[in-house]
Amino acid sequence: MARDIQERIKKLIIDQRLPSGAPLPTEPELMKLLGVSRNSVREALKALQAMGLVDIRHGFGTYVGQMSMAPMIEGLAFRTVAGHYRGEDSLRQLLELREAVETGLVAQHACRLPEEDLAELEALVDRMDAMAEAGAELELAQTDRDFHAALYRGLRNPLLSELLEAFWDAFHRVQRDLVDVPQDPRTTCRRHRDILDAVRSGDVLRAERALRDHFGHLRTRLGPPRSGQPVAGGAEDEDVPAREAPRDPVAVGGSSLAAREV
Repeated sequence: MARDIQERIKKLIIDQRLPSGAPLPTEPELMKLLGVSRNSVREALKALQAMGLVDIRHGFGTYVGQMSMAPMIEGLAFRTVAGHYRGEDSLRQLLELREAVETGLVAQHACRLPEEDLAELEALVDRMDAMAEAGAELELAQTDRDFHAALYRGLRNPLLSELLEAFWDAFHRVQRDLVDVPQDPRTTCRRHRDILDAVRSGDVLRAERALRDHFGHLRTRLGPPRSGQPVAGGAEDEDVPAREAPRDPVAVGGSSLAAREV
């Protein structure tokens, strides 16, 4: 019953072509329109609000929400982090998804970037070089993130942008539990300059190869495939030493930039 009311309200929004921010009928109007009780209407609206589809402003009314992908993205990040702490290979799965998305996009879009976008990417790589020389690792990680965002910004695809943000968020939430592979920050810069040079050349295969080399390092940091044992439960395999138990698994709700390449 509750699900049916939600679907009918969603159909109302679609049928009336209501944009984000448009007011919805009042509770009494919805009660009459749907033939249900006030409590049923309120429960349905609260559920739709949790999905970001409506915005309940107490004292003002109910409006069509921004329809952001944030709830889905947050769910994806949380699922990945929770699975990681259960000893699952969820982080590797997310990395494989990100690699498939980025290498596919670089073939379709990035090798046709306008000169102003290439100039922005050049400036970001130059900034990464300067930060690597100065030992500013936190700032280097953020610039790394900005580089990947700028690479695909021209697609003007908000869903893609939010999905890439979810990849970054999930990785940074579990940074301290990844294999600590020694990493020269200048190598990070070189990898990104290789990507930029390949994109500028218009050589799709070269660009894809540069990206796969970049992701190859990330796979190394994930270590060997996991056997499904919780991280805190000891060795994942007889030949693989146990990793240190995560210090604060509850902290998955917060995102902090670690000074590493992602």
